[in-house]
Amino acid sequence: MTARQPLISICIPAYKRIEYLQRLLQSIADQSHTDFEVIVTDDSPDETVRELCHEYQNKFSLFHYRNAQALGTPENWNQAIRNAKGKWIKLMHDDDWFLDQNSLRTFADKVQNRPDSYFVFSAYRNVYSGKMAMTKDIFPKPILYKMLLKNPAILFSGNVIGPPSCVIYKQKEDIWFDRRLKWLVDIDFYIRYLSDTKPVYIPSILVNIGISDTQVTKDTFGNRNIEIPEYFLLLTKTGPAVLGNVLVFDAWWRLMRNMGIRKPQDIREAGHSGEIHRKILFILKFQSRIPHKLLNSGLASKIAMTICFIVSKWKSF
Repeated sequence: MTARQPLISICIPAYKRIEYLQRLLQSIADQSHTDFEVIVTDDSPDETVRELCHEYQNKFSLFHYRNAQALGTPENWNQAIRNAKGKWIKLMHDDDWFLDQNSLRTFADKVQNRPDSYFVFSAYRNVYSGKMAMTKDIFPKPILYKMLLKNPAILFSGNVIGPPSCVIYKQKEDIWFDRRLKWLVDIDFYIRYLSDTKPVYIPSILVNIGISDTQVTKDTFGNRNIEIPEYFLLLTKTGPAVLGNVLVFDAWWRLMRNMGIRKPQDIREAGHSGEIHRKILFILKFQSRIPHKLLNSGLASKIAMTICFIVSKWKSF
């Protein structure tokens, strides 16, 4: 007899940190909604994750897969999804966890009550650990959500949706997380997934997002040798027409400024060997005429960016 397909597959790419993973697994065990399976794909060099999973296998349907060799981010995410049987994918990073016992039910109710939906995300709470221990509740600004509905490429300018742990989506066999990316891996996935569907937003905090110094993003943030090639790869995927959106244009303006990119050679040295669109070259040329102090002044930089954007539209780049 064929096993019944669960509604949701909670996919957890794991790597060693069992104190975080235990917190997540316990939050799953506490859920009032039970039509789910849990898939753990394990990059760890030891048996600690497997042993922890064994402790929870009698509490809910849990499948542990030890990778023959570490796959890393984001291929370990894809590996978990490949093993999933659910109609919906709920990727959860091992240092994130559900807010309360009804979090998964809220996701499930939304996807079942909206048969036209394919991609759902919720508000979330950042939980910072270490010396800066604090919490911060994150809700997307309504105007940005409206813009996201019209054009997912605005995600270039900032992650309106949030991390994968606050997202649930219907599995599609042709859309995976791009293994070439680390910094923009979720943004790239969202833009591609939302190319033919609209995101549905739940204005309630359903997930805690753990923020610590051990995360991959801590190693990639501000690293021009990672961020510059990834932004250009994403631009290649979306097409340069997105630069006609002022929020996307502003994102590139800030990227060039913040990464200290002053000339095309800087882009080459950062690792991008492909085409540099004329609008990007125009941004560099425009910024080169602005004193460094003004360029790094918030209001002055925003005014200069707006002028640059208007002129670029007039030039029809």
